[in-house]
Amino acid sequence: MLDPGPSRVLKELLPTVGPAILSLMNLSFSTGIVPSNFKAAVMKPLLKKPGLDPELVRNYRPILNLPFLSKVQERIVAKQIVDYLTRNNLFEPFQSGFRNFHSTETAITRVVNDILLALDKNTCSMLVLLDLSAAFNTIDHSTLLHRLEHYVGFGGTALSWLESYLTDRTQFVLHEGSESKHCKLRFGVPQESVLGPLLFAIYMLPLGNVIRSFGISFHCYSDDTQLYIPVDSGDSAQIQRVESCLAAVKGWMSQNFLQLNTGKTELIIISSKRDREELEDVSLWLDGLAIPQSASVKNLGVLFDPQLCFDQHIRSITRIAFFHLKNIARIRPMLSAADAETLIHAFVSSRLNYCNALFSGLPNSTTKSLQVVHNAAARLLTRTRKFDHITPILASLHRLLELSQTIIFQTIILAIIFSISRLI
Repeated sequence: MLDPGPSRVLKELLPTVGPAILSLMNLSFSTGIVPSNFKAAVMKPLLKKPGLDPELVRNYRPILNLPFLSKVQERIVAKQIVDYLTRNNLFEPFQSGFRNFHSTETAITRVVNDILLALDKNTCSMLVLLDLSAAFNTIDHSTLLHRLEHYVGFGGTALSWLESYLTDRTQFVLHEGSESKHCKLRFGVPQESVLGPLLFAIYMLPLGNVIRSFGISFHCYSDDTQLYIPVDSGDSAQIQRVESCLAAVKGWMSQNFLQLNTGKTELIIISSKRDREELEDVSLWLDGLAIPQSASVKNLGVLFDPQLCFDQHIRSITRIAFFHLKNIARIRPMLSAADAETLIHAFVSSRLNYCNALFSGLPNSTTKSLQVVHNAAARLLTRTRKFDHITPILASLHRLLELSQTIIFQTIILAIIFSISRLI
């Protein structure tokens, strides 16, 4: 709809059209002007789950599509911005999005490590997961440009190009062949774009200092922010400090056209079983609304429980993985080995391997179900029987390590990444 043809065709014709595209990109960068057709977007509503009422707007998830060439141009700009921010140490140190050697896994690992260190000292931890309402859609362009100029140090053509990128953007809705009128966007950055999340991180740069002023630890990944602090039973001062910090965070967000959703902000207290009863009535208050404790919270895709033993998370992974294995098993006779491997890696192995360094040190009784899923996936891939010995099956696959080996391997990789990140 936005591109003159499929991106695949453009890639095939690159030797022919490449010089013209290069000239267009260079002209845009030298003049500080983004082509207007690069700033158009089409939004397609997608039903969240099959079976939901298609007449209700809340049952749809908006999917934003951008021109192919605009994303190519944004990748060029994003790489230069990331290199500049990294070289000049301008990134928020505890922002794990959009940075080399950082990911959701490094963010969660750091938070879990800090909480486990507190537990080793017989100290409980309060973890608060902030929820922002439509954060990318309410960014004020003039405030963002001020941050780019005065916090980051952009100027000249670079700043002009980013101003052009933000202004006069349009989008329309396309649903079942019907097209809405084209609307001009006065606020926000496109979340599905390459540059949007990076610009959001720059917009949020002052927030870190607000939280630090209260002596509270925090970590961010894009618009997901979590606060955590050691707390003991009866320690009302720490609880009041967290409440004061939340009030300051909400105030800062209001001043910057962002909205902290108190009703969806979550609280969990992580403690030993011995201390659990003394802290079960603790809650937080913000603007007259209570933030009660949750029995579990989902943090960047990982379920946290009050003892941080990840048993609920592992049960969830196991259930979902077996669901997908059963579906793949139904069509396995029609699949080649390569296609079956692709499906298993996409729907099963990816879930088993996500943040699995967190499982290091857990008892075998907790992780046993994951190994059962792992073995079932190997049997399905190789089409071997249920009672055939699993060790030679795993050995024949070469790339499919035993789960315990995968956890050790991932832990080593994280340690190497941490060492490298401290050197650059």
